[in-house]
Amino acid sequence: MKVLIMCGGKGTRLREETAVKPKPMVEIGGRPVLWHIMSIYARYGFKDFILPLGYKGEVIKQYFHDYTMRNTDFTVDLKSGDITSYPSTSEDWRVTLCDTGQETLKGARIKRVAKYIDTDQFMVTYGDGVADINLGNLLEFHKKSGTIGTFTGVRMPSRFGTVRTDTDGKILSWEEKPVLNEFINCGFFVFERRFLDYLSEDESCDLEKEPLQRLAAEGQLSMYPHEGKWKCMDTLRDSILLNELWNKGDAFWA
Repeated sequence: MKVLIMCGGKGTRLREETAVKPKPMVEIGGRPVLWHIMSIYARYGFKDFILPLGYKGEVIKQYFHDYTMRNTDFTVDLKSGDITSYPSTSEDWRVTLCDTGQETLKGARIKRVAKYIDTDQFMVTYGDGVADINLGNLLEFHKKSGTIGTFTGVRMPSRFGTVRTDTDGKILSWEEKPVLNEFINCGFFVFERRFLDYLSEDESCDLEKEPLQRLAAEGQLSMYPHEGKWKCMDTLRDSILLNELWNKGDAFWA
């Protein structure tokens, strides 16, 4: 099954890093967050990736072009120029990298790589979020749902503490950053191939707007509730936190 990882955004809220690289290449523990996301999928046997590229896509292309060199021991004969590589433990992944435009929104990016999607179902996720999600369970949930699309929902903690008071202002309860009842979309989609008919190559086609809203209106969109952990690398603070988790051995997604 093909796995699309969206790699085209500019990551403006992480400008400290994304001024020189695309957000999926921001590192956790010396590896791009993109590599960590791919590892989550590979753990469940999904190893055929399509990367729709946009902003600074050449950085991602160069990374995978040089991947074997980065991860393999080799000897260079400086006189002849011959290079002898030694067996490596590099990942057995297949990666298709596609330029889909600088300003293109996510729905159009998916449509523009449709020619590489040759399976009845395919997966999609964002290039900046990690989770301890069971992708096998997600796929099974999607199949049972009978819908064209399934997204993964998570409950988010409030950014602030909450209080309840009586009419006189007396505090009835105080809760610091409670988990909200509402779900948000954290990505990790599964789609039937016919979802491609809901998309357009026009760069203004945004995945989360008309296409998914139309699926929902038609009763063709399901939500897989993920009760575990998820974290998005959206800001410098997020980057620091994810690296701290990795360095302490608490990387819940690994």
